Formats: sequence, structure tokens, C-alpha cells
Amino acid sequence: MGLKLSHIPERTVKPRNAGITMVMDKGLSLRQAEDLISASGSVIDYIKIGFGTALVTQQLEEKLKLYAAHGVQAYLGGTLFEAALVRNQVQDYADYCKSLGLQVVEISDGSIQMNHDEKCNIIKQFSSQFKVLSEVGSKEVGVIIHPSRWIKMMSAELQAGAFKVIAEARESGTVGIFHKNGNAHKLLIQRITQKIQENDIIWETPQKAQQVYFIKLMGANVNLGNIATDEVIALEALRIGLRGDTFHHFLPKT
Repeated sequence: MGLKLSHIPERTVKPRNAGITMVMDKGLSLRQAEDLISASGSVIDYIKIGFGTALVTQQLEEKLKLYAAHGVQAYLGGTLFEAALVRNQVQDYADYCKSLGLQVVEISDGSIQMNHDEKCNIIKQFSSQFKVLSEVGSKEVGVIIHPSRWIKMMSAELQAGAFKVIAEARESGTVGIFHKNGNAHKLLIQRITQKIQENDIIWETPQKAQQVYFIKLMGANVNLGNIATDEVIALEALRIGLRGDTFHHFLPKT
């Protein structure tokens, strides 16, 4: 018999449209992946094979099959798509994703300069074959994108067929929607959420303080991404007020 505590926020269950947890796999071994799934597969929705590590990962296909067998949708990091794009090998990339049995792709332009209409056309093309996650924002420190530009790009990419748009922060959490010290661009986030539905966005939040910020701002079922493999269960505790940082957030105000 489990302990049933009051005032625990209700979490969505897989497969879900809100409350998504996207995890970053930066090169786990097959055995490490098995341990990850054993410990936290029930609360992981997506696993990103980070940046271009797919091309240098041993037993990649076995690992992808493991994830799929446990209801975790894997996809390759957007940097690999960009590497294919600048080499005029987009079709080769699509064929490679198909050969791996992937159903999800990430389309991004965080490391390259890309015409946005071209990006939207590629999203449209890929969305006929895959579930598309599109990433918005630059990976370069100091690159400032005006809130209206963020909103325009997100809206266009969703209209082009993206399932969700990912708000860029990198695995460091120091660019895009965050300042270089890791603090949130609060005004930017506020402006975005005034125009884009919260459930349409996955916020990259690799740092605990960033996860806490979004949980307090949007609730237990906010979509969060770039979560470290050893922080998945800790994040789930944060989401429902069972960690110090959110302990009082869901309790009645006295």
C-alpha cells in the first residue's frame, strides 16, 4: 500500500501532449541506457541523441530499439540535421532516420544561418513522414533575437507542421531563453507565452533552477527538455512538490 499524500498535483500520463520530459542522451552505452529505462523510462517521453553523437555511438540501433520498446520516442539532435543541410544531404539524412526506424526528427538552425522560409518548407516536407520537433533560437552566446521574432518563427513553424517548438537553451542553459548566467529571460518568456500556447512549446531547462522557474510559472505539467539522464527522477519530484525547491508551491497558502 502506497503513501497517498494530499495536495500532490496530478501528472499527465504517457502518451501525453503536456507535461513532457525530454532527456538528453550524450553518448550512453547500451547498458547505461538499460539502467536509465529501468529507473525512469515510465516518465520519459522523448530522448534526444545529442548533437551529432549518433554517428559515433556504438550499438546505436540496439539502443534505439530499447527506447522504442519502452514507449520512449528517440530522435537525433538538430546539429546532425544542420550538418547534413550544409552539405546538401537533407534527403540522405531523412533516409538515415528512416533506416533507424525513427518516427521523430528535429529541425533546427541554431548553429547555421538559414532562411526561415526554407526552414518552414523543410518542416513541411518532413512532417509528411515524421513527427517534427523544431528548435527556435541561436546556440551562439550573445545573439539576441527580439521577442516578436521568436513569436513569428514559432508560429510559422507550428503552422508548417511542427508538433512542438523547442525553445533553445543548449545543454548548458546559458543562451536563448536564458542569460549567460543561467537566469531566465523573463520578459522574453512572458511575451512568447502571450502569443504561443504553452503546450506547443518544450522549454530546454538543463539546470535545476531553470526547471524550478518553469514549474512555478506554468505548473507541474509544463514541457521541459534537455534533462540530464541522472536528473529525470529528481525532476519528477520537483514537478509534484517533493523536493525542497517546490515543496511549498503546491500546498495551501496559510
